[in-house]
Amino acid sequence: MVALLVACFAFQLNASMLSPALTDMAESLHTTSVSIGSTQTAFFTSAAVFSLFLPRLGDLIGRRRVLTGMLALMVIGCVISALATNVPVLFVGRVLQGVSGPVVPLCLIMLRHEVREPKLYGTLLGVITAVNGGIAGIDSVAGGSLTDHFGFGSVFWTMAVVAALGAVLVATLTPESKATAGNTRMDWPGALFLAVSVGTLLLALDEAGKLSDANWAYAVIMAVVAVAAFALFWRNEGRAAHPLVALHHLRRRATWSLLACTLLTMTGVFAVMNGLVPAFAQNAEAGLGMSATGSAWWTLTPYALAGFAMGPLAGRAAATWGYGRILRVGLIGSVISVAVLASTLHTGSRAWLLIGSLLVGITYAGIGNIILNGLGIVLSPDENPGFLPGLNAGAFNLGAGLSFVVLDAVQSAVHPSSATSTSGYSTAMIAGIVLIVIALAVSFLIPKPARAEVNG
Repeated sequence: MVALLVACFAFQLNASMLSPALTDMAESLHTTSVSIGSTQTAFFTSAAVFSLFLPRLGDLIGRRRVLTGMLALMVIGCVISALATNVPVLFVGRVLQGVSGPVVPLCLIMLRHEVREPKLYGTLLGVITAVNGGIAGIDSVAGGSLTDHFGFGSVFWTMAVVAALGAVLVATLTPESKATAGNTRMDWPGALFLAVSVGTLLLALDEAGKLSDANWAYAVIMAVVAVAAFALFWRNEGRAAHPLVALHHLRRRATWSLLACTLLTMTGVFAVMNGLVPAFAQNAEAGLGMSATGSAWWTLTPYALAGFAMGPLAGRAAATWGYGRILRVGLIGSVISVAVLASTLHTGSRAWLLIGSLLVGITYAGIGNIILNGLGIVLSPDENPGFLPGLNAGAFNLGAGLSFVVLDAVQSAVHPSSATSTSGYSTAMIAGIVLIVIALAVSFLIPKPARAEVNG
């Protein structure tokens, strides 16, 4: 359990520890916040792509082996990013770090292999997934403090150390596990087509998000490639003897409804707490003019602390009262929480920023995030246990990347030249609320995972 917790924490550092450092990264590399944002998008695109097939590879050759390899590549990516003196090198490092995308679902599958009792699994699921939201905000505080005192490179060195520790612990302390089904062949053509489709789709959306500055020819070409690659993937899966994803699994309501809900939720909420809120807190003109450390203490730390405390309770409650019911509680709460943030930014109140961050931590990080991760495990078919967790992890990472694209585009559309007014931030948050409301509607289509619930 300790090894899995460290592995999840290592991935989380890659996703959130940089949030307080984004402003310093732009200044240190003599570039714009948009360019730094593109490296964030690169990380989440890479994470989404590798999430599509690495859990399935773990089913076939061993989950411990795959997880250890992912963490080792994460270390290499962190070192490259720490040594980066320009955006292209940083971009390469972040892409390599993105190989760690399916760390959480792989850990949850390994846990499910060892723990079958619903309430116990729900509780441990909550603990592991809550760590994915940060250990009581240590990541955000440390990221801000390291940035203030030693620069952004020190953040990447810290990530590298934690990832290396995770790799050693996973390799030495966890049992190996594989799927029990007879198929031992990986569908590499299917994995390639799906990866190209998702990757080029996110690139197209990222470019389109630049609005008036976008290269629309490039965006259209990427979109066409995405559609063509998905068509080839669908054709391949219908003909392959051992498909990455059997078509009848893709057509299941349990598959497409969960993926849609995850994608919409992440797009609506992720960049709010990992982009808009820290940026507002550090904005000296429109916001509160905090340091990176101060921003972390007032926003990301309470957010992560609330999520970490709520996670195990949400996991146990899902097994007792139903995954769908608890998910909807989290989504409704997320709508209210982001609305609190959006409606109080103009007051310039640190107290309201703290309250809003706490509420999002409870409702999204502590409930919604936990349940969506758990549903990917408990709704996956027995004959292909890595299929739905992998696609769901892809939806998480794709949604995280899209969140920066969509919400930043909304903010830029309101104030194209600079974020000197709270209206850009609040309008972007309203766009996030709309997406979460749609996710709430979709959540009613997700089937009940009867075997994972006490009264199932």
